[in-house]
Amino acid sequence: MVLLDDVLDVLPADRDAATLVGRMYRPDERGPSVVAVRGDELVDISATAPTLSDLLEGPDPVAVARTAPARGAWPLADVLANSLAGTAGPHLLAPADLQVLKAAGVTFARSMLERVIEEKAGGDPARAAEIRGRVEHSIGGTLAAVAPGSPQASAAKRWLLDEGLWSQYLEVGLGPDPEIFTKAPLLAAVGVGADVGIAAGSEWNNPEPEVALAVRSDGAVVGAMLGNDVNLRDVEGRSALLLPQAKDNNASAALGPFLRLFDDGFGLDDVRTLDLRLRVLGEDGFALDGRSSMREISRDPVELVRAAVGRHHQYPDGLVLYTGTLFAPTEDRDAPGRGFTHHLGDVVRISTPRLGTLVNRVAHSEKCPEWTFGVRALMANLAARGLLAG
Repeated sequence: MVLLDDVLDVLPADRDAATLVGRMYRPDERGPSVVAVRGDELVDISATAPTLSDLLEGPDPVAVARTAPARGAWPLADVLANSLAGTAGPHLLAPADLQVLKAAGVTFARSMLERVIEEKAGGDPARAAEIRGRVEHSIGGTLAAVAPGSPQASAAKRWLLDEGLWSQYLEVGLGPDPEIFTKAPLLAAVGVGADVGIAAGSEWNNPEPEVALAVRSDGAVVGAMLGNDVNLRDVEGRSALLLPQAKDNNASAALGPFLRLFDDGFGLDDVRTLDLRLRVLGEDGFALDGRSSMREISRDPVELVRAAVGRHHQYPDGLVLYTGTLFAPTEDRDAPGRGFTHHLGDVVRISTPRLGTLVNRVAHSEKCPEWTFGVRALMANLAARGLLAG
C-alpha cells in the first residue's frame, strides 16, 4: 500500500512560512546530520549544530536554521521520496537525538475513560465493550468538563469510588499530578516512512496520535512535531505496572516528519488549537478515520512541561514530550465487541496542517530494524566526521 500519493503531503500546508528542522541519514558519512528545510532543498547545518540538541540549546535556533552554512544540500522531494519508500539513499530520521523521550498520559477525559475500561477489562476487548457501556451510562460524560485537581474533581472522585469505578487512571486524570513517563531511550524513535512496531505477542493495540513538544534544558518550549505513542492495550490493561512493556518496544515511538520551531508565525498558542487527524488504512480494506483536538486537553501543555522538568528533575540535553491523545479507537474491526486493533501492514497517517503528516507502516517490533545506533555510536561518528572539533 502506498504511504502517500504525493511526497510533498508530508510538509505543513504553510511550509513556505515554517521553520522546519530535522535529522537526515547521510549514507556517504554513515551517520545523521541536522538539516533544515530551505525552499525546495534540505540543507545540512551540522557544522554549526552537530546534534539537534545543540541547535535547540543555542541562543537562536531559528536564525541558525535559516542562515547557518550548509555542508551539503539535497532536493527536498528526493529525500522525502527516499524516506517514504524506505530506500538506502538520504532519508529522514526522527527529529530528536540527545533529548530524553518523555510522554504524558491520561491528558484527555475521553482517553482517560478508555484507560479505566482497559483496566477493568483486564486487557480483554470483549469485556471492554460491556464495561464501556456501563461507564458511559454511569458517568454520562460529566468528567470532560472537570479540571484536574479542582474541588469538582475531588467530588467526582468520591462519586466514582462509591460506584466502584475508581482506578489509578482516574487519579492522574483528575488528581493534582499528571502522569509523566519515559517513552523510549535516546535515539530510539523512528521517523516518517519507517515501520512502527507492536510486540508479536500483543492482540489488542492501537496508535496514539499526539503533538510532541521540543523542550530545552531550561524548560522553554521551542517547537512542536507529530508523534505516534504506539500502545499495547492488552498489556497495559493487565496491569498499569506493565506500562514499560506496553509502551517501550522496538520502533514503538515515532516522531516527525520535521520539528517546527517556534517563530513569529507559529508558537505555543497555535499548538493549543491544533486539530489532529488519524487515518488507519489496512491491507484488508479496513479504514479508520478519527480526530483529536488539542482544544480538549485537560492540562495545558505548559503544565505538563513543568511537571516533567524543573528543580525536581533536570534534562541537560533537553527533552521531547508527547502530550497525550484524545483518540481511543473503539470501532470494531475483527468481530463485534472486540474493538480496534492493528493488523500487520496497516498504514498510519497522523496529520495536521501546521505540522504536516507523519506516516508509518505497522510491523512486529521483532521484525523492525534493530535499534543499534546509540549515543556512543553517534559521538564516534560525529568525531570521525570532524563535527565535534568546536
